[in-house]
Amino acid sequence: MAKVAFIGLGVMGYPMAGHLLKKGGHELTVYNRNAAKAAAWVKEYGAGKTAATPAEAAKDQDFVFSCVGNDDDLRSVTLGKDGAFEGMRKGATFIDKRASCMPLQRPRASAFSMRQYRAARRVQRTAC
Repeated sequence: MAKVAFIGLGVMGYPMAGHLLKKGGHELTVYNRNAAKAAAWVKEYGAGKTAATPAEAAKDQDFVFSCVGNDDDLRSVTLGKDGAFEGMRKGATFIDKRASCMPLQRPRASAFSMRQYRAARRVQRTAC
């Protein structure tokens, strides 16, 4: 049983996270920008837990899944303040449901650390 974070509980993400919990038997932590939706997911599935930020959700997890609607939102939940890449441990795997090849521009020094930028570039190369 793996420790899994699931970020984004929209039309696709909500049942996908449920499938990982019920069919896969994994230990799940969920995050959604609308905290009430994450709480409703935990209540509906009767297991798992919620996190206040993507970084908190990703902390100490084996896998971090993302099911986020557009590239700007994906950048926000991965690279933004308290983004998932901040909380991920070394060796954890990040999976975006779209396997998107979003273009990542080199960030301004004040916006992101180079560690975050390099991690995002590795994810982009792996997904493409």
